[in-house]
Amino acid sequence: MNPKVEKLREERAKNCAKIEKLTARNKVIDEAVESLENSDIVGLVREQGLTPDELAKLLTALKTAPLPTEYIMREESHE
Repeated sequence: MNPKVEKLREERAKNCAKIEKLTARNKVIDEAVESLENSDIVGLVREQGLTPDELAKLLTALKTAPLPTEYIMREESHE
């Protein structure tokens, strides 16, 4: 067999191993990001003194009648 083929197969195998390691690391990073985001959300809700029932009602209300676009744009410009 052509030695170049074997060399390319070895290189591909190394690349696959690297991809597996990076994919696993990305999964860990994604979980850490989600955990931090969840902590931030819980903190914001507690800051406002909302109960879980009040939060559920608020989110349901926002789904049926979202905030006006001009309000959202005004809020984003303050950040």
